[in-house]
Amino acid sequence: MQNALIIGASGGIGRAVAHHLAAQGVQVTGLSRSLDGLDLTDAASVQSVLGALSGPYDMIFVATGALEIAGHSPEKSLRAVTADGMQAQFALNATGPALVLRHAAALLPRDRRSVFAVLSARVGSIGDNELGGWYSYRAAKAALNQIVHTAAIEHSSSHKHSICVALHPGTVATSFTQKYQSTNPTVPPQTAAQNLVSVLSRLGPEQTGQFFDWAGNTVPW
Repeated sequence: MQNALIIGASGGIGRAVAHHLAAQGVQVTGLSRSLDGLDLTDAASVQSVLGALSGPYDMIFVATGALEIAGHSPEKSLRAVTADGMQAQFALNATGPALVLRHAAALLPRDRRSVFAVLSARVGSIGDNELGGWYSYRAAKAALNQIVHTAAIEHSSSHKHSICVALHPGTVATSFTQKYQSTNPTVPPQTAAQNLVSVLSRLGPEQTGQFFDWAGNTVPW
């Protein structure tokens, strides 16, 4: 791998992935809202920032996302679901990555292996849902998984060597999970980055369109 584009490079996982790849000699381009004005909830922002890139990038890694947005916490019951909270979750966790995927075909090489990876979450798995709750976040991540799977089918016709996957990083010790670390085992961002990059390095085009956890195990849809 020679070049990588990290979306959300100022966040805990994105920054760690960028540093891990750079230490391996990869030329990394990092983008984020705080540093570059890239706002995945704003289509014009995505078009302006990503449309100005030329690539090609051997990897595009989307590390954006949020569990709580604008004061909306994960719902414990249907009574807590609000239109604003659900719309905010979909805008950032599903629509945003889809807008990035619109540009991926032009930014990934056609003549060699390429990777498009996006952070999803195990709670977005319909088949693995045994606890309930967290309606908006679960639904947004489930939508993201469908977007990734569908995009992988389209990319495979034009980019024969492409790999397009969703990743569950586990519970990583960042501000994203700060409220939930007491009930879940966590790993530091550097460990998560090493795990995720290791998983991606082992994948081939025949595994495009799938959903993997940090250990490389397939997560049910």
